[in-house]
Amino acid sequence: MNQLSVANTGPGFVVLYRWRLRAGMEEQFVDAWSSVSRKLREQRGSLGSRLHRGQDGIWYSYAQWPSAVVRESSAALTPVDPEARRLMREAVEQELPEVVLEPVSDFLVLSGDA
Repeated sequence: MNQLSVANTGPGFVVLYRWRLRAGMEEQFVDAWSSVSRKLREQRGSLGSRLHRGQDGIWYSYAQWPSAVVRESSAALTPVDPEARRLMREAVEQELPEVVLEPVSDFLVLSGDA
């Protein structure tokens, strides 16, 4: 079977975000990121996101959306949580360019599916 023909290809649109955080502001960032991510899922159609801390000192998040159009529509609106967004930005020392990813094959286990 060709790997590109795997049926479970996951969400239609994924974005990878990367940041270097200011020392001592990690908890503030995580709390604010969590609030924004939760509200994007509940109010704007996001399929959810995950946040990771890399061994390289960079923080990574990927967000899943049904389509680029849904993400763009959400981004065109006012922020879902302006205060949390402010706290996130305050904690960021460097924001690296986002990367759009095309899902090809998906074997992630969602909470409760294991």
